[in-house]
Amino acid sequence: MSAPEPGLRRVVVVHGYDAAPDQHWFPWLREQLAAEGVRTDVVELPEPSYPEAGAWLAAVARAVGEPDRHTHLVAHSLGCITLLRHLAGLPGPWELGGLVLVAGFTGRLEGVPLLDEFLAEDVDLSAVRAGVRRRLVLRSDDDPTVPPAATEALAERLDAPVRVVPGAGHFCGSDGVTRLPAVLEALLPREGAGAPAGGGPLSP
Repeated sequence: MSAPEPGLRRVVVVHGYDAAPDQHWFPWLREQLAAEGVRTDVVELPEPSYPEAGAWLAAVARAVGEPDRHTHLVAHSLGCITLLRHLAGLPGPWELGGLVLVAGFTGRLEGVPLLDEFLAEDVDLSAVRAGVRRRLVLRSDDDPTVPPAATEALAERLDAPVRVVPGAGHFCGSDGVTRLPAVLEALLPREGAGAPAGGGPLSP
């Protein structure tokens, strides 16, 4: 495996609805990054099956702390808008090394009315675009929960490239996704893979 992205010291992962730090591909990612000497924290969000926006936001704020160019953030599903709300509310200016959003979206989901209240408030992404040096959005081609158009729209709002992972469903363990090399490759780009060394977005 390649050496870590220059200056990468810490990764914080934010899980989604009805999930936990020991589920899906989170333990695998933490293990892979630990082997490269990168500290990785997966945030444990309160009441994941009945999420409350304020409580989730507070947990993410505690875990992320002060953003810096040596930190990369990864989020999945409902964790994406939670993380984006946190970043959008930070007093500026600030800089973050990188951001990888998996099956992200903003706005309500027709198939999950339980989350309508959580998702009622949108987020201004201008500060996120300005503060995050490298960005990438991942989606699958058969997500049963988040419509592809919703993830594509988020990527457009973030001015971020999109990478499609075939057959990954909603990127859950129940979809057979217990490893997610696309995230690892974004955080630890292989030599010659085309990932920019400087201030551009994470390369797909």
